[in-house]
Parts: sequence; structure tokens; C-alpha cells
Amino acid sequence: MQSLLKNMNNTAANVAKICLSLCMFVVAGCGGGGSGELPSAQFVTANEGPGPQYIVGPLDTLEIFVWRNPELSRPVTVRPDGRFSMPLIDDLPATGKTPTQLARDIEARLDQYLQSPIVTVLVSGFQGPFAQQVRVVGSATAPQAIPYQANMTLLDVMIAVGGLTEFAAGNRSTLARVENNSQREYTVRLDDLLKDGDVSANVKIEPGDVIIVPESFF
Repeated sequence: MQSLLKNMNNTAANVAKICLSLCMFVVAGCGGGGSGELPSAQFVTANEGPGPQYIVGPLDTLEIFVWRNPELSRPVTVRPDGRFSMPLIDDLPATGKTPTQLARDIEARLDQYLQSPIVTVLVSGFQGPFAQQVRVVGSATAPQAIPYQANMTLLDVMIAVGGLTEFAAGNRSTLARVENNSQREYTVRLDDLLKDGDVSANVKIEPGDVIIVPESFF
């Protein structure tokens, strides 16, 4: 009987060791993610120049001003197909152009009706092209696509989506980015950034980045 009890105790101990090893393996696997880490973002200084010129995208709202022709001046919305219409102009392509380039295109169309038209285009509602948008998916408070802004950082993006839910595993989040025509994934430490105020976890955001926030297993 004592031998039987001793064997049972040894078996239980071995099972416990195996379970502990499996738990440690699972935790270690959960702690990974991405293929590397990005360098910390530098805070924007007053001497830093402007970013690239804004590119018009679908659903942008444009304010068009035609000098000395108030009847032609009006707000328009770029349709999902990337075009818009206004008096004297039908289906003018807008996406992929800067506001200045679009103003020159409008002037060229109006030139057959007006003498030396002068047009100014202002963007009042920003969406931007899909390739320029930054997307947040998963356990963010308000997952969404937001327009990219010059010098944008991870902290700016998380403020825009309202932070994390209570179930988010922030430090297991990844940032997917297209580099040299291939996609790479980087680990981002959202818990450290948002809960602990660790500014070293703040990274620079590029147009088209996708931030994926998983849920915690516990």
C-alpha cells in the first residue's frame, strides 16, 4: 500500500510539473507578437517642417471658390467613386490630387466658359485616400479608420479612438505596416503607454498603418 501511495504521489508531481511547463509555454507565447519593435517617437519641435501635401480622398468635403463668380462657388463632397460635380462641370476626378492641382483642373474646365478663371480649393472635411488612413481594429474603445496627419504618433491615434477597452491586452498589440512592398508587423506596448505613461512606448505612425489590439485571455 505504501508503495502504491508513493507511486501515486510521484505521478501527481509529474503531472503538476507538466501542467506548469505548459502554462509557462502558453504565457511566453502570448507575450510575443510582431517581428520587432519600432524606435520611440521624438516629440515634434517648433522647428519641424510641414508634412507632405494633403491628397484628396473619397468623401472629403471641398470648399470651391471661383473669383468674381459667387454662383459657382460652393461646397462639394467627393463621391465614393472619387469624382464630384459642380455647375458647368460634371464628374471631375478629385482623388489622388492636392487641392492646388484640383483647382488648376477646375480652371481648365471653366476656361471654355469664363475668361481667365481663378479657383481656390479648400478642404473642410478630411477623410483622405484609403492608403493614407490609419486603422485601429480590435479592443479599442471606438475602432475606426482615421485620416493620417503629419507627425502623427501612436498616442495621437489612441486618443482619437478613445483608448482601450477593459478587456484589451494592450502590450500584445501589433502594428502592421507595408515596407518595400511587403507587410511587416511590430510589437506596440499600449498598456505601458496609456496606463503607465511610458513615453518610450510612443512610436511614429505612417500613412496606411493598421493597429491590431487583441483581447486578454483572462
